[in-house]
Amino acid sequence: MKNLFALFLGLLLSFSTTTFAQSSWSLQKCIDYALENNIQIQQQKLNNQYYQNQVSQAKSDRLPNLNANLSNNYSFGRSLNADNVYESVNSTQLSGYLSSNLTLFNGLTLQNTIDQYELDFQATMQDFEKAKDDLVLNIAASYLEILFAEELVEVSNAQIEVTQQQINRTQQLVNAGSLARGALLEIEAQLAQEELTLVNRENSVQLAYLTLYQLLELPISESFKVEVPKLPEIKANVTMANSYDVFKNAINVRPEIKASQLRVESARKQLEIAKGNRYPSLSLGLNYNNQYYEIMNSDLPQKSFNDQLKSNSRYGMGLNLSIPIFNKFQIKNGISNAKLQVADYEYRLQSARNVLRKDIEQAYTNALAALNRYVSSEKAVKSTEEAFRYTEEKFNVGMVNSVEYNQSKNNLTVAQSELLQARYEYIFRTKILDFYNGIPIEL
Repeated sequence: MKNLFALFLGLLLSFSTTTFAQSSWSLQKCIDYALENNIQIQQQKLNNQYYQNQVSQAKSDRLPNLNANLSNNYSFGRSLNADNVYESVNSTQLSGYLSSNLTLFNGLTLQNTIDQYELDFQATMQDFEKAKDDLVLNIAASYLEILFAEELVEVSNAQIEVTQQQINRTQQLVNAGSLARGALLEIEAQLAQEELTLVNRENSVQLAYLTLYQLLELPISESFKVEVPKLPEIKANVTMANSYDVFKNAINVRPEIKASQLRVESARKQLEIAKGNRYPSLSLGLNYNNQYYEIMNSDLPQKSFNDQLKSNSRYGMGLNLSIPIFNKFQIKNGISNAKLQVADYEYRLQSARNVLRKDIEQAYTNALAALNRYVSSEKAVKSTEEAFRYTEEKFNVGMVNSVEYNQSKNNLTVAQSELLQARYEYIFRTKILDFYNGIPIEL
């Protein structure tokens, strides 16, 4: 029985270890899952398919059409017979036709329409890439927010451990009569405050996870833990790509800029289509007709079905030329509106470039500020660590009171928190700059 219990316990621990390992997600796994399951991304895929169908239809419009019609009419009393003579008989007439029409020339409107839809489709594909980029940036920001929040929890745990050790030492001094009990109460109050801070930071971790789960469209019941990557080391002499150089490269690779450029070209194709309406259009038409006529309830001799089809069949072909002469200035105003549309999309392109430049400049400025803040915070942490160590030594021998000790400890906590915040801010901003430079986000 003991052996069976040991075996069951071993299997249970093995299963638990495997389950935990499967629930650890890297940044890349989060990104891959989101791109596969995010609702907005899936909707964008549908939009891409719609524009692809538009291109397919525009190409098919160059083909001839083919239509058929079949009708059967009953006539009672005096009516027109197959010989185009009125007579008082009951009859039935079956008729049908086939027709086809092919556009030969229409001012290159068909080809320009194909070109326009292809440009619109390519622009939509760039919108799709932009949507994916935005999602990746949001996931990376949320992922780093979790790492930052978890490190703050570790800082709080370390501070609580130090405070607990100090409580134990103070308790011994109070018991020995070397310190007043008020000193112990003040440190215990400090511990209670630090425990409250720990609870708040643990809540921040849960909220950060919730944000990530929602970005992934993942139910909270399928929760996981993020992997802690090896983050890049930050040095005071680190160099960053200049914002202007990043912009010069981004202007050629960013999907939102490509989409705007493609829409400008699409608007120009629409202008060509509007101008094409000034030209005559030429089309070729083919048709085939036949009919069958029968007098009902009659003993009179009638031609058979096959004989009538042979004798009544007729077909023809012809060319149709349509020349626009005056259409209430519709063509003129259509061309004018198309020119306005071109100008509008050119302004949109310039606006997209300006937004991109501002975003890159803002990201560069924020990264530089975070780097300076990190360097300063790193110095502050070293100095406050030394100050706290010195204060702790004096507190242990009764040279400072608990208020001064707690203040020194709080100063160290604030400095460590600011260092962490500057670190993750710098990492995220530099990742944004790399992203604008065409470098995928990786941790």
